[in-house]
Amino acid sequence: MIVGGASRRGVVLAASYAVRRFGVRSAMSMVEALSRCPRAVVVPPRHARYAEVSRAVFEVFHRFTPLVEGLSLDEAFLDVGASRALFGDGAEIARRIKRAIAESTGLTASAGVARSKFVAKIASDMNKPDGLTVVPEDVAAFLAPLPIERMWGVGPKTAPKLHALGVRTFGDVQRASPELLARRLGAWGGEIARLARGLDERPVVPDREAKSVGSEETFELDLSGRDELLEALIPHAERVAARLVRAGLAGRCVAIKLKHHDHRVVSRQTTLDEHADDAATLVEAVRALLARLEVGAARFRLVGLSVSDLATEGAHPSLFPDAHRARRSEMERALSAINDRFGEGSVRRAGGRAPRPRGS
Repeated sequence: MIVGGASRRGVVLAASYAVRRFGVRSAMSMVEALSRCPRAVVVPPRHARYAEVSRAVFEVFHRFTPLVEGLSLDEAFLDVGASRALFGDGAEIARRIKRAIAESTGLTASAGVARSKFVAKIASDMNKPDGLTVVPEDVAAFLAPLPIERMWGVGPKTAPKLHALGVRTFGDVQRASPELLARRLGAWGGEIARLARGLDERPVVPDREAKSVGSEETFELDLSGRDELLEALIPHAERVAARLVRAGLAGRCVAIKLKHHDHRVVSRQTTLDEHADDAATLVEAVRALLARLEVGAARFRLVGLSVSDLATEGAHPSLFPDAHRARRSEMERALSAINDRFGEGSVRRAGGRAPRPRGS
């Protein structure tokens, strides 16, 4: 089973374990997914239902500890250190939570039990579905055989660069000279060395306020064509970027929402290589998303843009940071500071277009 848009131009939002064996994965184009697994059943997403179940799951989390840091609709960090006298050790609490989720929602859940957030996240991804992985005391030995791709910040672009340095596993990082890592990876060399040993001092931050930052607008006159849609979305990219900067956040998942004149809604999303908080990067993502959308003669009454997978600024640095994107981020902060002081719209980017007065 694949969750995604019914159109072959859509993307995979989620894939069952049965179709993952064919190489189908999230964010893959529906065309490629169905070419890999032609017999897959495609079902549309049900966002309202997901939100309903998410609330039930998080209610279970809060039965065991108030220290719950949500990462997404179905994932969270829990600090259960103060709950052990009531419910038992970490492994027992995880088993209880899994049972409670099954009783409350009928769903299975996977858990990782470790002394740090980084290692717990890695452990939770093991032995799915319905898994429970308890990390032993020797954390470094547990991590050593794992591929370096499980490291935060290591994606399909950065992994080959690390492979070229002879770094393919966590153990390779553990054995590498700190001086070599600092020389080749810069400031992040020390961070990757600590993470490879499971050292992560970040606390669980409960009740994160924002899971996404967005902006949308309904127009009195319908929009048509990619150029008109892009023009309408640019001010929203600027607005969302300003909100991210003011909140000290950056996001990695960019989504657009379009509502047809007959109220049918279509959405597309993409995942950036690294977290961003500037309008220029968001506009690039919007342009790419619109290129994937079959617009034709369709008419749209609403456009919206949202950014999710949020992190505090600098929380997930890239091993090979994009200097151009860093300059964009600096400019975004400067624009935000000026507009905060002299009023919204006091200064705009060269080439930017003002929002249309016809919007509502």
